[in-house]
Amino acid sequence: MRRILTLILAMIMALSLVACGSSSDTAGDTAENVPGVEDGILTVGMECQYAPYNWTQMDDSNGAVAIANNPGSYANGYDVMIAKKIADANGWDLQIMALEWGGLTPALESGTIDMAIAGQSMTEERLQEVDMAGPYFYASIVCVTKADSPLASAKGISELSGKCTSQSATIWYDSCLPQIKGADIQTAAETAPAMIMALETGTVDFICTDMPTAMGAVAAYDDLVLLDFSNSTDNFQVDEGEINIGLSVAKGNTNLLDAANSVLSGMDKAAFEDLMNQAIAVQPAL
Repeated sequence: MRRILTLILAMIMALSLVACGSSSDTAGDTAENVPGVEDGILTVGMECQYAPYNWTQMDDSNGAVAIANNPGSYANGYDVMIAKKIADANGWDLQIMALEWGGLTPALESGTIDMAIAGQSMTEERLQEVDMAGPYFYASIVCVTKADSPLASAKGISELSGKCTSQSATIWYDSCLPQIKGADIQTAAETAPAMIMALETGTVDFICTDMPTAMGAVAAYDDLVLLDFSNSTDNFQVDEGEINIGLSVAKGNTNLLDAANSVLSGMDKAAFEDLMNQAIAVQPAL
């Protein structure tokens, strides 16, 4: 009987060792099979000036992450929170790089970054250049104006007029503003803060953006109001797929794309909105 028990215990231990070895090997294989993160570091690019999606702050409060190419500065915001979830789920360290909006795709193509998480709409044009995971936020298009403006009572886009702008290379500027017949479209703003400042300083009468950016602007400036026409037929005509927000990886990096989607698929719209509200609550002054 003792011999039988000894043999059984030996077999159990052997099987346990094999299982542990297989698990370790699989984890190692997974890391090795994901281009860009073989070193265990997920490098994510974003503007770091696009609250509430991402911004720069001077300390690591509220879970901010150091910006690798801007020593002494830290990135935080909704995009950082999403990046941390993806990195943590895969056992990767997270590294943030601050890049200009137009430099995100070239940085992916060159391998400077592994992933761009920067509030990018999942447009057909962008999908020709990169692969996108998500959505990681379901967005809607809105406008923002001054609280004392005659436009503050507008019930639809047909009631909007005057000077306006939006951020460059976005569906808001390229597709939405031209739908407003009374719009005097000004030069596109290079960044979201520049767009908001154009409104705040009176350079334009209203701006067009997505809901989170508008919510962040209204939270930062009490003289601004949000115009949401989503319950009206007098609204922007857009393809829902093109306004939802996704993260991008280099074309063909399927394993990294799958790693991101496996995390995002475990979150629903309510979870995304709750996380966005957390970001808005801790964003600094724009």
